[in-house]
Amino acid sequence: MAYSRSGASSISLLLGFFVVWQASLSFFAVADEVEAGGSNLCGADLSTFLPPPYSNMSNMICSPVWNTFAVRYTQNKDNVLTIILSAVYTTGWVGIGFSRDGMMVGSSAIVGWFNKQGHARIKQYYLQGTKTTQVIPDKGELPLTKIPSAVALHGATMYMAFQIKPEDRLTHQPILLAFGSGYPVHNHLTHHDDKTTILFDFSAGSVSTGSNGVVELKKNHGILGIVGWGLFLPCGAIVARYFRHKDPLWFYLHISIQFVGFIFGLATVVAGTQLYNKIHAHVRTHRGIGIFVLTLSILQVMAFFLRPNHEAKTRKYWNWYHHWVGRIALFLGALNIVLGIQIGNAGNSWKISYGFLLGAVLISVFALEVLLFMRKSEKLNENPAFQMNPVM
Repeated sequence: MAYSRSGASSISLLLGFFVVWQASLSFFAVADEVEAGGSNLCGADLSTFLPPPYSNMSNMICSPVWNTFAVRYTQNKDNVLTIILSAVYTTGWVGIGFSRDGMMVGSSAIVGWFNKQGHARIKQYYLQGTKTTQVIPDKGELPLTKIPSAVALHGATMYMAFQIKPEDRLTHQPILLAFGSGYPVHNHLTHHDDKTTILFDFSAGSVSTGSNGVVELKKNHGILGIVGWGLFLPCGAIVARYFRHKDPLWFYLHISIQFVGFIFGLATVVAGTQLYNKIHAHVRTHRGIGIFVLTLSILQVMAFFLRPNHEAKTRKYWNWYHHWVGRIALFLGALNIVLGIQIGNAGNSWKISYGFLLGAVLISVFALEVLLFMRKSEKLNENPAFQMNPVM
């Protein structure tokens, strides 16, 4: 009966990882479909709904940048930059900001919306701080030209068009994109529902996911998370589950591998916190799961120092606690890696790499579980629990 209980626990963990694996495949497949449909964001005929000169601009470059957001632009020899931002719109507001360093504070933004009466509004704002009261309307440092800005609704998509004339020709420019579902009140914006920072190349029409420092920090955050929660911690759990016959080697390997995994997990959260302080991304679920998994990891480290002796009556309860907290942490860690890859728009290389790693872990656990079952079955056959006495 002891094996059946632990075997059921392993099967439940295996099923949990399998669910994450299947969910990640479906999640990434949907994301790829959305990315594949990005070209549809650039297919509208602007001449049918935008006023001149935006309706008859020639040689405009269009680039999908984030979710349903797309940027169209053209820049002439006098450094006049015409920009048309489009995004799916239901209620609230949509905005695009220009930053010196990829940070929100100190940036200037163009924000458009339709009020409850259906009237179009578009204004420049100065982002003095991160609070809504520090987003100041009719202020900002964008050198707008005398051509009036315009906003239009075509189908389910809103288009914001404006012109700026910077002193120098824009090339690599940190851009803030955001939207909020609440209507502005007296031109004061409600809090954003989501936002991101990208690095847009106006000389080539390409986009990356933030300024150089932000991109590097985001990459490090992802690598640390995958190595810690996706590799070391699962390997440490595998050693403890399937290599106990190598006593005491399994124990020292287990604590060593888990300690390294814990350090990587701690570094992941530290890097994530620094990243959040830089871009203030609206990723509550991802952040919450990450902090919760770190808390569980700290509890596991504390449990190691507080473990009772093998002979103690409380040892079995400690084992239950240690095993299940570890399994929950591994499951949530894998789930959070999937969320992080998608939220960060990491690309197919990250999806394939982690999918391969997660698949390798699942296959290893399945194979080792079969071997463990066979090994325990052989022991039961060699040492039966009881023998029948012959009838005299």
